[in-house]
Amino acid sequence: MSLEIVPDEVEFTAIRAQGAGGQNVNKVSSAVHLRYDIHASSLPEPVKERLLAMSDQRITAEGVVVIKAQTSRSQDMNRQDALQRLQALVDSVATPPRPRKATRPSQGAKRRRLEGKSQRSDIKASRGKVHD
Repeated sequence: MSLEIVPDEVEFTAIRAQGAGGQNVNKVSSAVHLRYDIHASSLPEPVKERLLAMSDQRITAEGVVVIKAQTSRSQDMNRQDALQRLQALVDSVATPPRPRKATRPSQGAKRRRLEGKSQRSDIKASRGKVHD
């Protein structure tokens, strides 16, 4: 399930890119900061809750997603990259996780576990002092 992100809800800020690149990096603001307020977005409430529950460093305590894109020399390409990364983040929580079904270990699994424990116990018991 893919949710569409409304472009009006996304805020872009052009900044100077970091790292090597010479005069182009020093003069041109080609990197992009994308800001997306989860609370003010038009996403469904369950998706908002799952997004806010994520432990992702790109999501601030106020519920704003901040993505920095600076891989390209073109501001437009960095903008597209940031949007794709935001879409991937939203898509990752779009479908709810399947509830876990509680299961019990089989009889064979219990037997193998106990056999392994008794083998280990025998090995440790044989490490003691030798009696005549």
